Amino acid sequence: MDRKTTDIVAYITIFGWLVAYVAGDKEGSGFHLNQALVINLTFIILAVLTRIPLIRIIAGLLQLVVFVFWIMGIVYAVKDQDNEVPLLGCIKLLK
Repeated sequence: MDRKTTDIVAYITIFGWLVAYVAGDKEGSGFHLNQALVINLTFIILAVLTRIPLIRIIAGLLQLVVFVFWIMGIVYAVKDQDNEVPLLGCIKLLK
């Protein structure tokens, strides 16, 4: 996969991220692979937290915020820009 395709596929759920990581251009797409991983993991954690009655509403609202960040990440990938999403963009899980 070329860089742009890898960047876009990385944002399509955690399974898309796995495909992009295994079959994609890791050297050129490291930035978007990292951001997509952080966004996907944050969304999964918040989905688990919505099961706790006391914080269900807060976690649900935070999921909406992460959804907006996810859309921003896809738009940046389509435009071939390496812009960090707010709040989560500074977290580095991959080198």
